[in-house]
Amino acid sequence: MKIVIGNDHTAIEMKEKIVEHLKLKGFEIINVGTNNFASVDYPDFGKEVAKKVTKLNCFGIVICGSGIGISIAANKVKGARAALCYEDQTTQLARQHNNANILALGARIIAIEKAIHLVDIFLETEFEGGRHSNRVQKLNF
Repeated sequence: MKIVIGNDHTAIEMKEKIVEHLKLKGFEIINVGTNNFASVDYPDFGKEVAKKVTKLNCFGIVICGSGIGISIAANKVKGARAALCYEDQTTQLARQHNNANILALGARIIAIEKAIHLVDIFLETEFEGGRHSNRVQKLNF
């Protein structure tokens, strides 16, 4: 399974650790994020991840300092459902109820170990469908 990951300059270390973790689990990683510490614009990376996720029908991960801006940028792409998550329950509900296809994380907000834990929850949780399906369809406006 492919995972698209993108980040700004604040999230290089977190991205690298997540990529390492996912590769060990057998995922193919498409890295569209920056790999150096020069200041960059997070919207460019959020948009690029979202475009690839919707085209390839796979999951994505976006990371900036807070996770807020990059998730807003990702959600501008039709079919992208980026969820900013900081703890277990919202990560699980983002998948179960919203069929989120992009996990947004804040590199300045949570520890790398917590981020990896949330990535695992996100990827292991299934969309419940049912009553949530119609609601998710309404997000595609």
